[in-house]
Amino acid sequence: MATVSANKPYRVGRSRTGLGLFATKPIKKGAKIVRYFGPLLDSKKKKDDAIENKYLFELTNRWTIDGSVRANVARYINHACKPNAESDVKPRKRKVIIRAIKNIEPGEEINYDYGTDYFKAYLKPIGCKCVACEKKRKKKRAEARAEKLRLKAKAERKALKEAEKQKAKAARARKAKAKAKEKAKQKLVAKNGTKANGAKTNGARLNGKGLNGHARKIAPAKSGILAKPRQVGESRASA
Repeated sequence: MATVSANKPYRVGRSRTGLGLFATKPIKKGAKIVRYFGPLLDSKKKKDDAIENKYLFELTNRWTIDGSVRANVARYINHACKPNAESDVKPRKRKVIIRAIKNIEPGEEINYDYGTDYFKAYLKPIGCKCVACEKKRKKKRAEARAEKLRLKAKAERKALKEAEKQKAKAARARKAKAKAKEKAKQKLVAKNGTKANGAKTNGARLNGKGLNGHARKIAPAKSGILAKPRQVGESRASA
């Protein structure tokens, strides 16, 4: 780890992504924090152009700073999508100064935006771990959990409603079955009662007929005197 002078307004310390640079004193907006430096690489030279590491800071199409040297404390400054500092590039002087774009309080981590090319090449594949992106991911996770709970509650309400619907349907079916059973019972009782009444009527008619209509007929008496049948002999004598 690079040695940092005690009079500097920063220190190297642990951050969420490994090592980082933290303010030890208040840093005002616009103030110079630290210079990003290292050997200059000439892209026209095959030897220089072949060097690859994540601390290369491109000044122009030709010149690049190799910031991988340990003395370059600025290399510990991490990327942030919403930074509190920026890189002030001076191509002609082949210098890069890190300046504050916000007031930075002691204990705050110093960070700046590494740029689109670096982000796509190194950060996007593994996911940016800056505070802003972490907050964004946390918010998305919270929204996803809330949506999951909402869908679960919706499914439970739907299931409950369906259960109540099925229960009501079953109750109506039982009621209809009971009603049909009662109706059939009443119909059977009415039918049995009709048959019983018919049998009594037939019996009455049967008794009235008296041996199928062959009953003897009795002539009515005249003036209360019974007529006496004449004898055969008497009838002839008279004649």
